[in-house]
Amino acid sequence: MKKIALLGSTGSIGRQVVECVKRYPDRYEIVSLSANENAKLLGEQINMFKPEVAGLVNAEKAGEIGVLPAQTTLFLGEQAAVHAVIDQADLVFVAIVGFAGLKCVLEAIRLKKNVAIANKETLVAGGELVTRLAKENGVKLIPVDSEHSAIWQSLYLDQSTPFENIIITASGGAFRDVPKENLPFMKAKDALKHPNWNMGKKITVDCATMVNKGLEVIEARWLFDCPYEKIKVAYHPESIVHSMVEYADGAIMAQMGFPSMELPISLAMSYPERLAGAPKLDIFGKTLHFEKLDLERYPCFSLVLEAAKKGNNYPCAVSSANEEAVKLFLQDKIGFTEIYDYLRYALDKIPEMQVTYENLCSTDKIARSLVLERFSRK
Repeated sequence: MKKIALLGSTGSIGRQVVECVKRYPDRYEIVSLSANENAKLLGEQINMFKPEVAGLVNAEKAGEIGVLPAQTTLFLGEQAAVHAVIDQADLVFVAIVGFAGLKCVLEAIRLKKNVAIANKETLVAGGELVTRLAKENGVKLIPVDSEHSAIWQSLYLDQSTPFENIIITASGGAFRDVPKENLPFMKAKDALKHPNWNMGKKITVDCATMVNKGLEVIEARWLFDCPYEKIKVAYHPESIVHSMVEYADGAIMAQMGFPSMELPISLAMSYPERLAGAPKLDIFGKTLHFEKLDLERYPCFSLVLEAAKKGNNYPCAVSSANEEAVKLFLQDKIGFTEIYDYLRYALDKIPEMQVTYENLCSTDKIARSLVLERFSRK
């Protein structure tokens, strides 16, 4: 029986983890849960699994949780998710969105717990710190993003397998076929209509700007100890090949699958085994396309790579600025193409700092404040 601490249990990924646990109750036990603000659903999950610990970040909504089981201790406030990282867990599944996931991953590493990472910002902001501490503590970092899971699978589930290049695929997002001159007029409701995937709001917008692909390049750099010049990105509109690995002899290994997060979620939980349950891909009648990215259509992608190559706290800055800018876009307060302008502004203004947890926290706050400062002058 594998005991799981599930952080971000009410989000898109978290809910799918819950379904996987329900599918295999003889294999998995949820020992802790945390959520940001969906107190009602968290309450339902608590009463379903009766965990030892539960956490809710938005304390004002605590009344919506309802009656707690006698054995469950509830934590409220900013540190609630960290409290849900408990020693009883065998695997800490981090499905929290944003910079807040970093402190939870660091706490899991401190407790020497393997971590399933479905949180891009952890490795984008603190990849250097996280991978070093994970190695020192003998902790496995298991990728959950479909692209990084695909790379991991193409490396035979062994991140130390030698390779020549990584090829990350990109769907192009909701606006891939929209004429470029129309992009400034696209609204949040349009950006959320992804042609292939059903995901959370932020990552769906990030697909449209291609920020997500830049962040995934940074993730791959740390997860697979790979220099940026060995990471390539291919536009692949069908979302069937989730990523590829090229080897020294010219062979390219690709992981294919139905465009759903269920397979990478299931594998992260069952590793080293594979369990049934994810939707199957029918390959017959399919045609696959791979092209180079149109960088004029996706200027945010190039901007994230610029931050990546500058290093230090710049990846953290661009990631945190993007979180704030996407919030504004989702509220229809800024236009789609303005997201780039806010990221550019924050990246140009942020002071350079070395990577420590304290400096990353400072960078996160400054980057967000720069976005809000620019918006206030709009």
